[in-house]
Amino acid sequence: MAKKVFYDDDARNRVLGGAKSLYDAVKVTYGPKGRNVVIAKGFGGPTVTHDGVTVAEGIELPENDDETLGYKVGADLIKQAAKNLNKQAGDGTTTVTVLTYSILKEANRLIAAGHNPMELRKGIEQAGAEIVKELNKLAEPIEGKSDRVAEVATISAGDAEIGKLIAGVIEKVGKDGVVTVEAGQGLELEAEVVEGFSLDKGWVSPFFVTDAGRQEAVYEKPAILITDKKISSVQEFLPMLEKLAQSGKKDVVLIADEVEGEALSILVLNKLKGVFNTVAVKAPSFGDRRKDVLRDIAVLTGATVISEDHGLTFENAGLEVLGSARKVIVGKDETTIIEGAGKPSGVKERIAEIKSLSENASSEYEKEQFDKRAAALSGKVAVIKVGGATETEIDEKKFRVDDAVAATKAALAEGIVAGGGVTLVNLAGNLKVSGADSLSVGRQILKDALKQPFLQIMKNAGLNADALLAQVESGKPGFGVNVMKPEDGLIDVKKAGVIDPARVTK
Repeated sequence: MAKKVFYDDDARNRVLGGAKSLYDAVKVTYGPKGRNVVIAKGFGGPTVTHDGVTVAEGIELPENDDETLGYKVGADLIKQAAKNLNKQAGDGTTTVTVLTYSILKEANRLIAAGHNPMELRKGIEQAGAEIVKELNKLAEPIEGKSDRVAEVATISAGDAEIGKLIAGVIEKVGKDGVVTVEAGQGLELEAEVVEGFSLDKGWVSPFFVTDAGRQEAVYEKPAILITDKKISSVQEFLPMLEKLAQSGKKDVVLIADEVEGEALSILVLNKLKGVFNTVAVKAPSFGDRRKDVLRDIAVLTGATVISEDHGLTFENAGLEVLGSARKVIVGKDETTIIEGAGKPSGVKERIAEIKSLSENASSEYEKEQFDKRAAALSGKVAVIKVGGATETEIDEKKFRVDDAVAATKAALAEGIVAGGGVTLVNLAGNLKVSGADSLSVGRQILKDALKQPFLQIMKNAGLNADALLAQVESGKPGFGVNVMKPEDGLIDVKKAGVIDPARVTK
């Protein structure tokens, strides 16, 4: 297909046009009085959401006429920024959309007026570093403050019931604990804490994904096959595939040192054809420690590690080497095993063995590694079950619960700041800008952009945004407007429970 090349103002305006299309769809969802967006899908029912990143991902801009060529690039810029923040913090995607578009729009205008784009960028980055430094000073730790934890979750989800439930769950599993979200059978929201194990490796190919929206491969009661071997030849692995086929086991989780080449291609092909519902996971850790962790997983799931150290190969091993679990969730960077089928007594013995090794460790680093393994084996996983009357309602709630869990963990990790766009307005007020050179103008671009989230929240609530911004700028730091009770005037928003995770704001 022939490519068209655009330059200068034409190129920038096309990028900005695409960014604006996305921004216009996302901005209406912002804040507690933001509106829902209905996204039509090629199959199934529509998605109803006011989650910024979901709205952004649901927009596909056509490039079939000269007028909109290049728009996709601008839209993808916003999408990428929103997806990156969602991955890191689970919330704030609408904020980053508003900020990114504001910066793009003003930078485009100033470049057209003759300013140096590289100096503008330098000014924006310089000011951004100063803002982050100041933001770190403002962050208030919330670990151990259950009311604050519930407030963060409530604001992110827009639902007090969800906020309270998430706070209770995280209190049980800890800030680093694993929390999974799944569709429930009833109408209510439920949570349970079960035995679980998490490892910091995910699928080796996106073709293994079963849930495209969450980019996860999810299996109920799968066969779990564990090996410390590198699998690249299909001939080597074929005997085990044949045994699995004969036994009727279709759902298989393969944890191996490496799965690559021809073997990976065959597994993917079988998955796509529905012969085997397989997901391959790269084994965690490295060297001898990897073998130890694989044995931990084997004990937990009731499997036996296929290893030449034990004289086991795919050819001579029977189906008795397979383990299982109530559920296995494999994401891009993490795998969670819920309620492994291994004997509880065997797991207890393994934990005791590891703790004994920890006590006799020759270095602090070794002791730390042993302690991590023992904690992982005795770990808990929280399962939140989202109920609803329709599939559309359940999907919408799951989006909100997922985001709220991630935002709450972000707040526990790095603290909270005043929400509602107030902290950004305060930081903008403290940012010094002098001069009319391109670097100074770049600083001004960020200073102005930082006010836009507050303005958009006010506009979505039907309030006089400009007048309220002037009041916040001249008022006490941390004082702003609770759009649910605007009649209260300027209030200490943090005291009123209007808060944001510092990581999201950052």
